[in-house]
Amino acid sequence: MSLRTAQRASLVDQVIDQLKEQITSGSWQMHGKIPTETVLAEHLGVGRNTVREAVRALTHAGLLECRQGDGTYVRAISELSGAMARRLRTAEQLEILEVRRALEVEAARLAAARRSDKDIVAIEAALAEREKAWASGEPDRFVEADLAFHVAVVEATHNSVLTDLYIDFSAALRASIAAAGGTLEQNYIPHDAIFRAIVAGDAAAAERAGHACMEHILIALTESQDLTA
Repeated sequence: MSLRTAQRASLVDQVIDQLKEQITSGSWQMHGKIPTETVLAEHLGVGRNTVREAVRALTHAGLLECRQGDGTYVRAISELSGAMARRLRTAEQLEILEVRRALEVEAARLAAARRSDKDIVAIEAALAEREKAWASGEPDRFVEADLAFHVAVVEATHNSVLTDLYIDFSAALRASIAAAGGTLEQNYIPHDAIFRAIVAGDAAAAERAGHACMEHILIALTESQDLTA
């Protein structure tokens, strides 16, 4: 761990900053367990109470999650994603999909206008992996591959704010993609049209293709909820 001995002034704030750095830099992996209170206190050169208070603050911010009798885990990579995760835990699936539609349709349009050759290669590779994951019949693998495809499209917009927002939204998106997959197992939604439009640099076609995919998912989800109501 690249932790430094804390200075005496504002110890808790310093510890919070250092723990946050471990999270945002990826030194502590998402959903992974962080070192124990004792280990952190030793590396930081502070008391366990100081570490406990810092962890409590980051837990309140949504970045960490304390599991009784197990340990503390990374729950989000930024305050924004932590706040978003807390909000989305109480959101309806339809609400999440509507926001997802807004983000992904705009991303497809911008990607078509701004994509580079490198972006096209990344999107094509992600699309191929998505197809393999679907063929494998492994739901978890497909969810990750589907999300990776959309992340590749979002990154091709070269809009850092949109990219950060989409990635912070990804935890809720995993749930929405999984839910959609369950209702669409007989109605697979190809993403080739999105890819072809982006390659062609046709922003209008990319927007239409993205919108068509999301409408298909929204209709299927609505029908599923009607059947179980």
